[in-house]
Amino acid sequence: MATVEKDAVSLGVTKPTMSPDLIMQVPPGVPAKEMSYQEAIREALREEMMRDPSVFLLGEDIGKHGGAFGVTRTLYDQFGPERVRNTPISENTIAGAAIGAALVGMRPVAEIMFVDFSGLAIDQIANQAAKLRFMTGGQCKVPMVVRMPQGGGAGKSTAAQHSQSLEVWYAHIPGLKVVFPSTPYDAKGLLKAAIRDDNPVVFLEHKLLYSFRGWVPDEDYVLPLGKCDVKRQGSDVTVVASGYMVWHAMAAAKQLEPEGISVEVVDVCTISPLDEETIGRSVRKTGRAVVVAEAVRSYGPASEWAMVIIEQAFDYLKAPIVRLTGRFSPVPFADSLEKGFWPDTQDVVQAIRKVMAY
Repeated sequence: MATVEKDAVSLGVTKPTMSPDLIMQVPPGVPAKEMSYQEAIREALREEMMRDPSVFLLGEDIGKHGGAFGVTRTLYDQFGPERVRNTPISENTIAGAAIGAALVGMRPVAEIMFVDFSGLAIDQIANQAAKLRFMTGGQCKVPMVVRMPQGGGAGKSTAAQHSQSLEVWYAHIPGLKVVFPSTPYDAKGLLKAAIRDDNPVVFLEHKLLYSFRGWVPDEDYVLPLGKCDVKRQGSDVTVVASGYMVWHAMAAAKQLEPEGISVEVVDVCTISPLDEETIGRSVRKTGRAVVVAEAVRSYGPASEWAMVIIEQAFDYLKAPIVRLTGRFSPVPFADSLEKGFWPDTQDVVQAIRKVMAY
């Protein structure tokens, strides 16, 4: 794991020292400002609330407190309690209220404090929000977003019940779109797209990324849902990753440059629907693949990506696919154990060297 220093965000989330210069997405000459992942999400919410009066926020402590991670801070002062609504500590109620509001023409953005807590709301999200448009033949739309922090590495303040990566819970449900941005640029553009979409979107945010900084265009922009983003072009091996693991993939690619290994990094910034063509096209070009996900190994996103590679590019493979994931265990409380729980940059480096040995 990258070395860390304490950040001032609520709950003591740690701040990785990995350089944000690893990922540059704004084209040269485009007016832009540097902001954090957290600020980019807040900016997207602010701009969409100003653009569309039907957009409002609801969740636990999202008003003056700004939510557990401070994302909605200042929005209460600007938009007031009608559009930044504190809720009871009841995830099922939060999701149900958002669905009801969406059905009558509003565009709610609901915040669940941790993805781990969303099991209390999964009936509403999976059995109601995901299915109502289909069951009514398109007569009902459910234009809602559920924002949820997920992922680990934040130290023992979060531990087993606050550190899981649960994107596959929601990616398995037809009718839901699942988004997991890795950069401030992606976070803003994808959240704006999610709010404007007429379908329910689960929008996941990695806790360690809130303090990561990057360049974000000044102009209004929306990024397409359902597309992977090739963060780095390469010719020898493809690394498929999402969320915080994208940064480890980019750091590994940079570390291997002096060895003459050219790494292509594909960011699965929309988990579902999955952009299978971009993944397949990349591996057909490079002939080697490493899939990296923070979620645990069994039945996880890395397994799905590997299967896509088999279906799309099997005849092009020069080496077996290597899969890197979190361990199949509850997340440990002890810092010393937690640091070995998820893949890090050196794990990705070793996996790349392994496939290059064939």
